[in-house]
Amino acid sequence: MSRQTMAVERYAHLWDDGTSRYRWVIWYTAGETLVFDRETNCPADTGDESLLPEVLRRMREAGVPETDDYPGRPCG
Repeated sequence: MSRQTMAVERYAHLWDDGTSRYRWVIWYTAGETLVFDRETNCPADTGDESLLPEVLRRMREAGVPETDDYPGRPCG
């Protein structure tokens, strides 16, 4: 297994078909694409930005929801 593959696998919980399947959402903001964590109500840290395209690809392949609208609950 390559070093990059091992690094990407650290984020497997984002596309795993477990009990939290829809905890994470792919969110399109005005300028970037983020992984949003509905439980913490903020963008999730995906660490190394060079891994983000592969993380997003795997999330899409697993059917993770995608949205242009704010996917969290109201802040404040």
